[in-house]
Amino acid sequence: MIKIRRAETKDFAEIWPIIHEAFLKGDTYSFSPDTSKEEGFRIWMEQPVATYVAIEDEQIVGTYFLKPNQPGLGSHICNAGFVVNSNLRGKGIGKNMCEHAIKEAISLGFKGMQFNFVVATNQVAVELWEKCGFDIVGTLYKAFKHKEKGFVDVFVMYKWFDQVTLCYQV
Repeated sequence: MIKIRRAETKDFAEIWPIIHEAFLKGDTYSFSPDTSKEEGFRIWMEQPVATYVAIEDEQIVGTYFLKPNQPGLGSHICNAGFVVNSNLRGKGIGKNMCEHAIKEAISLGFKGMQFNFVVATNQVAVELWEKCGFDIVGTLYKAFKHKEKGFVDVFVMYKWFDQVTLCYQV
């Protein structure tokens, strides 16, 4: 069973290998593969309004953060970043974190959520976000330099919270 809670500073020791692997792969996140542990801490733990961890069998198996997508007049829409331990994908951890993130975002006062940079070749993420009620509202032509596939498209995905619909069964 997955338990999700707010991350604590001490959790970064387990978070770092999960996010660092995602950055190194160069197929889902635009962060540089050369991102240092200190910069990773700033990105994942200090900049967000809140960071969370998914725990199974007392180990961190995934993590996500919430932060305003824009300052000022755009701050009612949040942005989120999600990473699941690569060895545990396909077990519903991402879906559980997404459902939790929507509830937490609402409790923090956000009115919607926007993913600014969903790599189009990351079909698992695209399908998951669509099942969780997100729409593709824009395509950025060849905006991501995929480590293996070269320049690929990126989607902007959006969900307004006026009608909360959690993820469909995967």
